[in-house]
Formats: sequence, structure tokens, C-alpha cells
Amino acid sequence: MGQKLSTASPRRAAAPKESGNPVPSALGFRFPAEWEPQAAVWLSWPHKRSSWPGQFRPVPYVFADIVAQISRFEEVRINCAASLQPRAKRLCAQAGADLAKVAFYDHPTNDAWCRDHGPIFVKNPKTGEVAVTDWRYNAWGDKYPPYDLDNEIPPSIARKLKLRRFENDMVLEGGSIDVNGRGLLLTTEQCLLHRNRNPGLTRTQIERNLRDFLGVKTILWLGEGIVGDDTDGHIDDITRFYRPDGFITCVEPNRRDANHRILARNLERLRGFRTPAGKKFEVVTLPMPKPWAFQGQRVPASYANFLIINGAVLVPTFRQPKRDAAALGIIGDCFPGREVIPIDCYFLIWGLGTLHCISQQQPA
Repeated sequence: MGQKLSTASPRRAAAPKESGNPVPSALGFRFPAEWEPQAAVWLSWPHKRSSWPGQFRPVPYVFADIVAQISRFEEVRINCAASLQPRAKRLCAQAGADLAKVAFYDHPTNDAWCRDHGPIFVKNPKTGEVAVTDWRYNAWGDKYPPYDLDNEIPPSIARKLKLRRFENDMVLEGGSIDVNGRGLLLTTEQCLLHRNRNPGLTRTQIERNLRDFLGVKTILWLGEGIVGDDTDGHIDDITRFYRPDGFITCVEPNRRDANHRILARNLERLRGFRTPAGKKFEVVTLPMPKPWAFQGQRVPASYANFLIINGAVLVPTFRQPKRDAAALGIIGDCFPGREVIPIDCYFLIWGLGTLHCISQQQPA
């Protein structure tokens, strides 16, 4: 997500594992669905200009608008080095954010993609305890070093909020998985089985880690992600759960487009999946934006990169009035009772990600 740098990055040393320590699922923790109640949404304030080469100037203003919209519904918690906070607070205020619901934390970052470097929060529904699962982050297969500061975000948040932290040395990004809160997890083979993530782990071992740490029971595998996605096929750009037994998934009707076959194959798999009760899932199709490129690189613009918050859904738009309107209508129908809020992501997508990529929800 951005321009590749040549500097090396230190990798976080794996914490020694004590035999016999119970995994989160054994303690009753699970990863809630995104539509379940949230305490806050976490962001990491943008500052790395090379992630939006030649287009960085409007990005902090887009972030400020997103902060303002989320703050209408719930708290926003922002990882932001102290030196960047005065301007960030000023921009959020100018955008109309409810600053009583916005908290800045002096957590320096390398980049702004909080979905992937932030913690994946789990909750014990019986006790109400919220905890942090802390996976290893390697900037999508060591594409964009350094990432040492980003790797420190989960432990920093856990310490600040005094939350229990479960560390797993497997590489995993939040954007590569989606859950229904009822034991199902959706991901892609292209990403989780990629040799640049966990070459020493088998598919079975990866599935076991997901079950043990996120409290899921069944892993549903799609194939590839969309063209231009430098994350190697993140699920949050193609298919999302919108209810426990329903998917909303991108399709590309233009047979000459490279995404047509990729998305058609994924749609075929979705239609073949069965719920734990043995029934077919409801599958809602979502159009893709018209393709376009930046400096010769196609951007992975997708309406599936929406963000669900308390009472609303923030949806990326791309200055394509007809397709934007169609996507807003389809997503709105999937989430009745929630306000659908379009967010202009024309500039944000030059960094190769949008609303879901920059955010991570903390369950209430």
C-alpha cells in the first residue's frame, strides 16, 4: 500500500511461549462480527507521503472527515505521534468532529493501515472481557519496510487500555479475514497461503491458529483477490458477511476485465458454501467501480471496503455517480436501520486502500 522503500526493517522477536497456556477460544473469547456493538473505531493518522505518492496533500483532510462521521455514532481512537497531534486535532475540529468522542494516543506508526497493523479484538460474551490478539505484521509480505513501529501498535493499545493480550507469531492482517460472529471465518487462499506470509505453516496449522485465537469453528476459503490489490487478495476488497448467513460480494460483468473471471470463480464458491445448518447462504452481488490506474498501476477500488459502525455504514465512493449510487443502494438494503454515509475516497484509493483498510473496530 504505497511506494516500496529499500530500507530494512527489524522484525519483532517472538515472545517465548509457555507450554500449557490456554488459547483465547479455550477461555471463551471470540471475534465479534463487525455489526455487533462497538466501543470505538481505531485509526492510525496518515503521515507517510510515499504511501500516496504525489497525492498525499488531501489525505489528512479525508481522514478528518471520516473521524467526524464516525464521531457522530461512537468514539474514535487514533494512533498518532505527539508531534503530529496538533494539526490532526485541528483538522478534525474543522471537519466538524465531536472532539469529546475523539482520543489521540501517542503511538507512533510507520503507516496508516490500522486494519492490518492494529490489534484484532476478541470478546468473552459471558464475562464481557475484551482482549487483544496480537499477530505478527510484515507489511504484506515485506513489501513496504520499515514496519517496526506498526508492529508495536497492538501491545501499545493493550497496555494503554489495560487489556489482556494474546500473542501469536503467525503473520495475519485484519483485512484478510471477515467473520459472521457465529463461528464462520471467510478468507482467501491467495493471501493466507502466500509464501510471503507464513511459509513454514501448513493450511491446517493456519486454520488451527484462527480457530484457537479468534474463536471460530469453520474457515471458508475463496480464491484470489482483485487486480491491483498489493495485499495479495484481502477479503475486505471482494466479499463481506452482511448477516450471519449472508454475503455481499463484488462482481465484474465486463468479460474483458481481468477481474471478471476472478470474481466469477469466487461467486461460484460462495454459492456452493453451506451454513452450519446445511442451508445455502444469501448472496448479494455488488458492482465494481469502473477501473482506473495511477502512474500505470491499477488501483483496487472496491465498494466492498465499507466500514460498519454503530448505527451506520460508511461506504467508499469514487466519483462515478451511477455506480456509486447503485452500490450505496445495495449496501443500504443489506443494512436496514443503519444510516448509509458515502465517503469520497477518490484520493484515498491512490494509497491502494480505503475505509475498511484504515480502521479497526473495538467491540463494546
